[in-house]
Amino acid sequence: MKSAVRLANSTYRLRSASGNHPPIGGVFKRGFDIIGASAGILLLSPLLLMLAMLVKFSDGGRVLYGHRRIGRNGQVFQCLKFRTMVENGDEVLSAYFAKNPQSREEWLATRKLQNDPRVTRIGAVLRKLSLDELPQLFNILRGDMSIVGPRPVVKDELELYGAAADCYLKSRPGLTGLWQISGRNDVSYCTRVAFDRHYVENWSFLFDLKIIVKTVPAVFSSRGSY
Repeated sequence: MKSAVRLANSTYRLRSASGNHPPIGGVFKRGFDIIGASAGILLLSPLLLMLAMLVKFSDGGRVLYGHRRIGRNGQVFQCLKFRTMVENGDEVLSAYFAKNPQSREEWLATRKLQNDPRVTRIGAVLRKLSLDELPQLFNILRGDMSIVGPRPVVKDELELYGAAADCYLKSRPGLTGLWQISGRNDVSYCTRVAFDRHYVENWSFLFDLKIIVKTVPAVFSSRGSY
């Protein structure tokens, strides 16, 4: 109960700070999201089923993992992914940091680890090909996310955005975006924030289409994905 109250309060504070922005792109962008996500789920359903079975049979754990992320106007939602980590990830990470304190600095700077001890074998493959993020098509249908937009962040990350946080909160987070097609983890966090700000301030439907087209070769190249 207390955690629910804290979550609600943090959501309220974020909304109050950002205002109640209408989403960029309006009804037109939302309509495109619904059509695109529906078509994606239908066409990729055999692949989604196969990946779900691979994750389940790899260690018997959960198939999907939902992580709390910050969406438009500070709304907290469960961002869905195929599970790519061991079930006791927090314990494994704490033990790893105790033995490798330099890795904690990498984590604090980028919220990523190039050699993450929590990632399973099948999870490493899914991450490399960005297949772990396909369940976010359901987030798009629910209205939590958009096909194109800033990468969804946790509350601690949003604080790193500074003045650019307002731009982030004006848009639904995206399954793909400028960060994903521009090197992903190979670019600094400051650059990622700059990408998100540029996207929101210069949004157009043509801009979205260009990003979608460039996403395919970016995924196959696996640049910056880990």
